[in-house]
Amino acid sequence: MAITDWPEDERPRERLLANGAAALSDAELLAIFLRVGIRGKSAVDLARELVTHFGSLARLFSASLRELRTFPGMGDAKFAQLQAVLEMARRALGEEMRCRDVLGTPGTVRDWLRLKLAHLQHEVFMVLLLDAQNQLIEACELFRGSLTQTSVYPREVVKLALAHNAAAVILAHNHPSGLREASHADEMLTQALKQALALVDVRVLDHFIVAGQQTPLSFAERGLI
Repeated sequence: MAITDWPEDERPRERLLANGAAALSDAELLAIFLRVGIRGKSAVDLARELVTHFGSLARLFSASLRELRTFPGMGDAKFAQLQAVLEMARRALGEEMRCRDVLGTPGTVRDWLRLKLAHLQHEVFMVLLLDAQNQLIEACELFRGSLTQTSVYPREVVKLALAHNAAAVILAHNHPSGLREASHADEMLTQALKQALALVDVRVLDHFIVAGQQTPLSFAERGLI
């Protein structure tokens, strides 16, 4: 049965308009994005299959074009749309960090980092450079490593902070393994960077570890900064 044949109060779009997006399931939200289904399947049916197959919306959004093409109706156009939605979300959160004190909106930083790093299969180390009002100047991917290790050089982090006239930084890296806990090496690196940056009067406000769709771990909240 087509969605247009459903009772009006059961259709995803009408429910979103009446109750807000948070009232919808993952499949229903995805169905609104898909707009139409395929022969024999409504958009909601197709959306449910996609969410079930990939396991989560996050995994679906990080799927490759080749993976999406295995589903009828999910070709180049839908892949481009998915990537555009992700990039718009990243940019919107980035704009918010540039206009506000990031310490006042810690959830925004976490959400942005999750969108940026959670889907990656290799380890990345990022530095978020902040001005004296703790607003974002620039977010830089500084080092990229293998699945298990990234080499981070304090001298390069200091040079980057000085080049952007940063007053403070937030450090971040991902754990592709999905393990959210900080290792001893992570703690040692954080202290080394904190000491090096203190020499040029740049504060380290936090260090986040992103591991899948879990809430990123905050060193500051753990008392590790």
